This record gives sequence, structure tokens and C-alpha cells, in this order.
Amino acid sequence: MAPPRVNSSFRGANSSGGNGNNGSGDGGSRSSALLGSVSRFWHRSYASDYIGFALLLTSYFIIQFFVEPFHRLFSLNDLRIAFPHAEVERVPVSYCFAYALLTPLIFMLVCNLATGASAHKHHVSLLGLLIALILTSLLTDIIKNTVGRPRPDLLARCLPAPKTPATSFSFAGLGYLSLFLTGQMRIFSYGPGSGNAGGGGGGSSSSMIENTEKLVRGDLLRGLLCLGPLLGATMIAISRCQDYRHDVYDVSIGALLGWTVTYWTYRRYWPRVSSARCDEPHAGPPAAEAASARYGRLRDEEERVGLGEQQNVGFELDRF
Repeated sequence: MAPPRVNSSFRGANSSGGNGNNGSGDGGSRSSALLGSVSRFWHRSYASDYIGFALLLTSYFIIQFFVEPFHRLFSLNDLRIAFPHAEVERVPVSYCFAYALLTPLIFMLVCNLATGASAHKHHVSLLGLLIALILTSLLTDIIKNTVGRPRPDLLARCLPAPKTPATSFSFAGLGYLSLFLTGQMRIFSYGPGSGNAGGGGGGSSSSMIENTEKLVRGDLLRGLLCLGPLLGATMIAISRCQDYRHDVYDVSIGALLGWTVTYWTYRRYWPRVSSARCDEPHAGPPAAEAASARYGRLRDEEERVGLGEQQNVGFELDRF
């Protein structure tokens, strides 16, 4: 008996339908693999930081060159804007950029090279400084454009002055350097050493006394050295008042803005200055950790000294 015949058109339809399902499945798997690769790259690198930095830089140039500022009305009889115009500034804008940008870069580079820092430490030192400066400049320009406050020498100048975030920029750059030096020199650092981690009751009491004495007996010479950049930023701010470019209100707000932004940026990459590991940056993404085995995951906010031992609910890798 002959075998039953199979409809060729039915067989072709099934075949084509199966191939279509496989094709869509391959496309979905490729898309999932691509998204997974992008996600891994995003979490294993500083891609988000650099994209954010690019957005800040682009926004700064847009506001600087394409946004029309608010033009506040003024009176010719207003004595607050009738001060003389200084043709030669005590601290020119170019000097201000050199003091706030190049000086921190040179000091951090020398300090990291002298201590044999890893590539990760060099990286976060530079990245944190650049983010602090560009974010401060962007916020300063936004505030200046929306407020539109006349300068004290407006009548003598007879022209609107270009926007120069000298005070906030100085406190951002030199303030970051001050925090960096404070952490590297361990001015306010306190905490038990590695030998006191598992001590008994007597060892814990002596450790706490030693920590208290260390906190009180800070090194004045190193403290003054760390205070130097802030003093320099303050002198730059005062020079803006002496040249009648700004008044006390302007430079005070600028100094507060620059210091706030630079402290916020510093703490994104470094522990608090009172941490026992304040001279080490936070661990970066896994790719950065693999490139520098000297740094582990730091959770200094979760460190605390108990009555009998040091408790740490985070984890960290031993330094080699």
C-alpha cells in the first residue's frame, strides 16, 4: 500500500513559519545581548560621570553664548553702581583661572606621584576637580543670567561686563585642593589602628583615649598648609571688591556656592576627612578596581567603634 501524500503547500507554510520564528528570536537575543553589554559597560566604568561632565560643559557654553540674560533696570542716581572702574585688575581673570585650575592640578599631581598613587587615585583626583569647576561655573552663570544685578562700576564702565565666575571658581578649585590636602595629610583623621581592631575592654579604652588625644592634638603646621588654598581664594574674592567688580553680597554668595559645590563633588569620590581612610578614594567601578588592586570597597560612613571591637557592616580589601 502506498504511503499517504502530504500537501506540499502545507509543508512549505510550516517551514516558512518556523524560520520566521527563529529569525525573530535571533533578533531579540541580539538586542538583549547588546543591551546587556551596554549595561555592563555603564556599571563597570565611569561612563555616566563623563557623559554628565559633557552635558555640564555643553550647557555652560549654551548659556554663555546663546542665552540672553535678564537686563535689570537701574537709575543714574543710584550710588551703588557709581564706583570708579579699575582699568587694571588686581587679579586678572586669566590669573584666576591659573590659580583655581592649574595650581590644584600641579599640587595633586606632585602629591600623588610622591606617594606612589595608583592610576585610579590620579583619575578621581582630576575628574573630581574638573566636575567641581564646570558645575560651579554653570550654576554661577545661571544665577547671574536670571538675577541680572548691575556691577558697582556700571556707570563708569557704560557697558555690561562679561560674566566671570571669579569668586565661585576660585573657591571651587582651591577649595577642592584644600580638602584634598586635608585628606592626604590626615589632619582630622581618627580611628583605631589595625592592631586594635580585636582588642579587649582595656585595649578599647586606651584606643579611645588615644583617638581623642589625636583629634585634639592636630598638627598646626600641616593644618595651616591645608588652609592656605582657602586663604588664597578669599584674597581673590576680596580683590573683586577692591576693583569694584562686585560688592560684598556678590562675593559672599559666590564663595558659598563654590565651596558647597566642591565639597559635594569631593565627597562623591573621597571619604570624609575624619575617616581613618581619608587618604584613599572610594572604590571605583569593577573595571577601575581591576586596574588598581590597591583599592577596595570603602564604606567609611558605616564604620564605628564599639565598646569591645571595631564594627564595620561593609567590606574592604586588604592593601597589598
